[in-house]
Amino acid sequence: MSRVRLFLTRHGLDLLVVVTAVVTAVATVLRDDLENPSGPLFALGLVGITFAVLVLLARRRFPFAAPAATWLVCAALSFLDGQLIVNGAGILVAGMGAAVLLGSQRNASLSRLGLVIVLAGSLVVVRNGPSSSTDDLISVPVMFALGWLVGWALRERTERTEAAEERAARAEREREAAARVAVAEERARIARELHDVVAHAVSVIVLQVGAVRHRMPESAGADREALRNVEEAGRTALAEMRRLLNAMREDGDEAELGPHPGLADLDRLVRDVGAAGLEVTVRTDGEPRPLPAGLDLSAYRIVQEGLTNSLKHSGAGRAEVVVAYEPEALRLEVRDPGDRDGRAGTTVNGHGHGLVGIRERVKIFGGEMSAGPAPGGGFLVRARLPVGGGSP
Repeated sequence: MSRVRLFLTRHGLDLLVVVTAVVTAVATVLRDDLENPSGPLFALGLVGITFAVLVLLARRRFPFAAPAATWLVCAALSFLDGQLIVNGAGILVAGMGAAVLLGSQRNASLSRLGLVIVLAGSLVVVRNGPSSSTDDLISVPVMFALGWLVGWALRERTERTEAAEERAARAEREREAAARVAVAEERARIARELHDVVAHAVSVIVLQVGAVRHRMPESAGADREALRNVEEAGRTALAEMRRLLNAMREDGDEAELGPHPGLADLDRLVRDVGAAGLEVTVRTDGEPRPLPAGLDLSAYRIVQEGLTNSLKHSGAGRAEVVVAYEPEALRLEVRDPGDRDGRAGTTVNGHGHGLVGIRERVKIFGGEMSAGPAPGGGFLVRARLPVGGGSP
């Protein structure tokens, strides 16, 4: 059934055109009225009326010329045999279809020209008909004009539909572009912070290597030279790191002189968020242990972004933070109960910088992250960060 439906969707109108042409040709052959011509005139009429229908198969390649040819050929054949056109049910269907196609032209000027062809062609056919009346000179053109009007209305509807689809596609592209910009900004921010952490670690290494080198005796010349090379390489790397950090900072950004925060600073974060109007409770599961500096900073930022999301979009005014120290991972949860009916905040589609930042930080450490409506109502942000060695 699906193949049949697909075939009819693609070729249904073409099939109708072919059937109409066959019916028209058969009806022409079976004519027995006195006005029926014979010999070459009959053959010419049969070929002409069949062509007038089959030419509609070319409507996709020639959207204006094909339906216009139907009406022009019919008008010309009516001079050859007036009864040929007016008595054919198939040619009536083809003429109505051609009128609709002319009305649906994208070019408004061609569409209006099509109306002129339909009205003029129908008047010629009716006038050349042997049994036509004065009423037919009015009713028949009006009937085909209504078909043209249907095509015009379909064109308007198609244009509105395509315009709506284009607006939707453009909005989707803008959302994707905004998401890419947000990801790039968050990655740059994360990179700046982690480069600060690395730069600090390199500074400590350089200082410790220098201290060890100065304490070594003069007799250990080769070892002192090796440590000197390590110290020089560290200083060079530190200088390049600082140069890179300066390049990554945006205009107006100032270097952070204070130490980066970690999970030990959650109490201060809770006080700051509470002063902004969000009551926060923190629960710690497991035995707290030292974490690598970069992971500790990212964990703090994840909780900070989760609370910021709750502060912006929660109507309940409270949130809960869970910090769980698992054997091989650190699990973080930030949950708010939503509004009074338990509904989550409205901005939960993941395009905001906060959730993007959480997702990027979790991705750096190869962890897992989810954000969405929580069981029982509200909104839940959950992240799990693998902990390698467990030492800073």
